[in-house]
This record gives sequence, structure tokens and C-alpha cells, in this order.
Amino acid sequence: MNITRLISLEDAPALAELLRANREFLAPWDPVRSDDYFTADGQHAVIQADLQQHEQGSKLPHVILDDSGRVIGRITLNGIVRGPFQSCAMGYWVSASHNGRGFASRAVREIVRVAFEELGLHRVQAETLLHNVRSQAVLERNGFVRYGMAPEYLNIAGRWQDHAMYQVVNPSSATG
Repeated sequence: MNITRLISLEDAPALAELLRANREFLAPWDPVRSDDYFTADGQHAVIQADLQQHEQGSKLPHVILDDSGRVIGRITLNGIVRGPFQSCAMGYWVSASHNGRGFASRAVREIVRVAFEELGLHRVQAETLLHNVRSQAVLERNGFVRYGMAPEYLNIAGRWQDHAMYQVVNPSSATG
């Protein structure tokens, strides 16, 4: 059974509710968000923009589902670049109530498979705050390797913060 699926506009109310309930939990790991972001209308706008980028081939926005099919988070392949790069960046989050239960690991495994087998990408990158050891463990369980540190990489929780850089390379696209 798939743990992820392409996001749809109908997911806006459920995501808004989930984001409101997890606002404090996600705040240390996210950019500062406007109050509108946590509304159904705000999520509708976010999803609409994500789906437009999906149609252009530059993004793969998915929701993460629990075993009963309820939305419990998001996982997205961002900045898909073709040509000689064949790469993207991955971001994800899971609700506090589902954290530590394997959902993020399963979602990452599934979306990396999609990136390599269905999209034919060569590389998936992910970044974490230096102290986000739980997310780093999720990545490492899925074959990601830390390859560096980017100083002041993203503005998270209202300030520019250093990030650990991870990647996994498609084993079937290796040269040799």
C-alpha cells in the first residue's frame, strides 16, 4: 500500500487543520508563516501553486497518509531540474502524533523510489538543521549520505540557520 499520493485541492481543509494543530511542533523546523497559511484558503493557494509547478515538471507534491488513508503530513520533491543535472531537493514533515512511528521513513523510501524509477532522476538532496537528528536518522535509514554543511542556508524560525546537506544517488545511473 502506498503511504503517499499526489496532493489535491480537496486536501486543503485537512492540511489546514493538521497545520494548525501542529503549528508549535513544526515552528522550529519551518520558515515563519503568516496566519493565512494555516487556513483552508491559504492551503488551497499553496496546493494550487504546487500543482501548477507539478504540471511544469518542476515539483512533485505529495501528502503522507496513515494506515487508514488519512493525511498526516507532506513530502515534496522540489526544484526538479532535468538536463545533465537530473536532480531535486526533498522536504517532508509528519504530524507530532505520528512522529517516531516510521511514517516519515516509509514516505522517504517511497518518494525516492518514485524519483529514481518513475522520474528517472539521478540524485535527491535533502537538508536538515544541524540539531535535527531525528530527520537525519530518517535520511540515513534511506541511504542518504551527509556530504557537507551549508552555513546560513535557509531562514528557519525567523533566522538564517546552518544545514546539514544529504544526498542519495540513483544506483542504476552510476557510471563506471
